[in-house]
Amino acid sequence: MSAWDIVKIVMQILGGMGTFLVGMRILSENMTKLAHGKLQKMLNKTAKSRFAGVGIGTVMTILGQSSAFTTVMVVGLVNAGIMTLFQATAIIMGANIGTTLNAWVIALAGSDITVFFLALAAVGVFLTMFSKSERTKSIGNVIAAFGLIFVGLKLMSSALTFENGSEEFNAVSHLLSAIQNPFLLLLLGIAITALVQSSTAVNAIIITMASLGITIGGGGNAALYIIIGSNIGTCVTALISSLGASPNAKRAALIHFLFNFFGAILFMIILVFWTGFADTVLASIFPSDITVFGKTGLGPTLQIATFHTLFNVVNTLLFLPFVKLFVGIADHLVRDKSTQEKPAEPPLFSDLDERLLRSPSVALGHLYQETGKAFTYAMNTMNDAFEAFLAKDVSAKERVDGKNAELAQMNRLAVSYLVKLSSSSLVMEEERTVSSLHYVLNDIMRIGELADNITKYTEHYVEDELVFSEDFLEMLEGMYDKLKKLYVVSLATFLFRDFSKLSEVDALEDEIDKARRMLVASHIARLNEGKCQPQNSNVSINLVGNLERAADHITFIAHSIEQNQ
Repeated sequence: MSAWDIVKIVMQILGGMGTFLVGMRILSENMTKLAHGKLQKMLNKTAKSRFAGVGIGTVMTILGQSSAFTTVMVVGLVNAGIMTLFQATAIIMGANIGTTLNAWVIALAGSDITVFFLALAAVGVFLTMFSKSERTKSIGNVIAAFGLIFVGLKLMSSALTFENGSEEFNAVSHLLSAIQNPFLLLLLGIAITALVQSSTAVNAIIITMASLGITIGGGGNAALYIIIGSNIGTCVTALISSLGASPNAKRAALIHFLFNFFGAILFMIILVFWTGFADTVLASIFPSDITVFGKTGLGPTLQIATFHTLFNVVNTLLFLPFVKLFVGIADHLVRDKSTQEKPAEPPLFSDLDERLLRSPSVALGHLYQETGKAFTYAMNTMNDAFEAFLAKDVSAKERVDGKNAELAQMNRLAVSYLVKLSSSSLVMEEERTVSSLHYVLNDIMRIGELADNITKYTEHYVEDELVFSEDFLEMLEGMYDKLKKLYVVSLATFLFRDFSKLSEVDALEDEIDKARRMLVASHIARLNEGKCQPQNSNVSINLVGNLERAADHITFIAHSIEQNQ
């Protein structure tokens, strides 16, 4: 075999792997789009049930087509404070089971059914090109992605298709049988998986070689050691992802590693001492000459898929009762240095973790809830300013300015996150929600600015020694009580997207408008009767005008849900 022949083989394998990984990426993105909203609902059901967590982790991985997708997502959710380590551990275990489906699909790629999957690439592309429905386009992309995956597998297998006993076959077999030490094969599996960031890609290579009759490491259990190593190597993605994250996020990534590491130790002990495991157990389940979908000789590929499933299912069954132990070990290994110096108040926004962008629907749902918190924070700022006006407390200006600075910082972070979300693969409803949140965040900022205006009126109130009648102050408090009620109803409308409350929101806004008109009219009447100081006008009229404008912004936030339909 010439040097040029070797280069061509390597290039074709790399091209096949690249096509395979692109197909996996397209499949993951579009499966996630089709599962719009379902991931968020599933995550909300984890609660304290470890079995529900395993099931959800399995489904999430099937939808995302990658255990790394699920694990990195979980790290992000833990980092954002949305999920506990207990919940995360069960989901991570489920993710390892979910990823085994890919090995079975790849194992069947050598059957005669492959030709139909290859045709899917064209079918999916045509469906995407000629369909006007966004959902149909996503389905077309999923179909095309399956086609690309099998095209990639076909490219890799054709690069290694040599006649048994030929010079090329013997050269490749000799090269692959050079490493026979179980621990070196384990390290090889770890290294390659960490490099390509995909255990599925490594499984695809091993299964492809098995389908062609190419022996790895002298046969026997050799290929299985690489499979075990790939399960450890896939942890690297989450470990890297957790760098710079919160201690809990690092613990979640560490738990993923510990789960696979302890499982690897268990299976390495079994395989090292039971050298005939593959030939005795796996070959008895799927004999080498078994015929599947019209193709004979798929036994070796199905044996590897079986072992991959066995590894992850057995480990989950063994370790699931010890979820709390895993959490305890992670807590011990990753110490939280900041526990002694916790802030007096929690941050306005929990971390808008970019890991969540892997599932735009989850990221958007998180941002939506955090925007509701910011809405509450802005209203608390308004309350602080108004109560300070009634109490003639000019010192409130400093507090309000501090809160508005936090709101401004929140706004910058949220807008930046929305921009990143916009560049993700979103369905139409999510795009409308992103657009509406831009306006909602602006309304929240306006509420904070109106609160700042009220602190300035308080300064005039005190410095100019203004005097307001009891009637005016009583009517003003009545108007503000309506504003607070409007906020409560609007917040519930926004968070739960409750369209039935919009009529109540509008009715309260009308009452506030009417209250402003009555306050202005009564003030002018008192001026005419000489019962009120003319210098009061600037403060009183502008104050009630600012409260009405705050009511408008609160109402806009409630009505933002109409843009999400």
